[in-house]
Amino acid sequence: MRSIDAATITQAVAKLAIDANYYLSEDIYAALVAAQNKEESPLGREIIGQLVKNAGIAREEAMPICQDTGLAVVFVELGQEVHIQGGSLEEAIHAGVAQGYVEGYLRKSAVADPLFNRTNTQNNTPAIIHYSIVPGDQLKIVLAPKGAGSENKSAVKMLVPADGIAGVKKFILDTVTAAGPNSCPPMVIGIGIGGTMEKAAILAKKALVRPVDRRNEHPEYAKLEEEVLAMINQTGIGPQGLGGRVTALAVNIEWYPTHIAGLPVAVNINCHAARHAQVEL
Repeated sequence: MRSIDAATITQAVAKLAIDANYYLSEDIYAALVAAQNKEESPLGREIIGQLVKNAGIAREEAMPICQDTGLAVVFVELGQEVHIQGGSLEEAIHAGVAQGYVEGYLRKSAVADPLFNRTNTQNNTPAIIHYSIVPGDQLKIVLAPKGAGSENKSAVKMLVPADGIAGVKKFILDTVTAAGPNSCPPMVIGIGIGGTMEKAAILAKKALVRPVDRRNEHPEYAKLEEEVLAMINQTGIGPQGLGGRVTALAVNIEWYPTHIAGLPVAVNINCHAARHAQVEL
């Protein structure tokens, strides 16, 4: 059994919150640079060039890539041989998010009640936390700030097996087309297929933190990722919705077994600033 102090987790999460918002990950940055070379529209190339420049300024000046620094979505892989001492894991994560958003001068976007009392919590807590218990004595934490502009255009649909691959493609394309310019393309599209309604949604969210230069390990899903990406980039929506061939940088699909009568599909859209950072303790 290995012990990790709750205070160590809090400090690590605080740094993740700042790093994710200041420093665009290398895979996303490289994808934007490649997209600029690929884009045929002069205006589209100029827009992507500005996005690349913006990411560079954020890194050099240590400031947020985007003014919407999002809700803190946290994926936790907790080794079953790990013992948290000096406090609870969940409280340590929330404390780290609060510390990072306050000390990093990141916009606080969390409200205490979604409907009746939309009062700002002043420190961007509570975080949205997803746990997995895994073998070993390590603790892996991925923090992915998620802005509302893209989140609001995401969707879940309970398809049936008869809808098949064609139905899955249509739902994804309809969702992306409805989003149009409102999710600040070029987008990264996370797709979750299978499980139940909530499982599909979590899979879609988790798909967004997979590097965009790494395809699904299952060859049929890898092929589907490429096919859907090509479909999306044929819509002509383009960078910031002003036309072009680069509407999405990548489509990442995650899947899970499901019921014989079901085919849940979730589409989680992320803007060009697909932010995430991770640490292993």
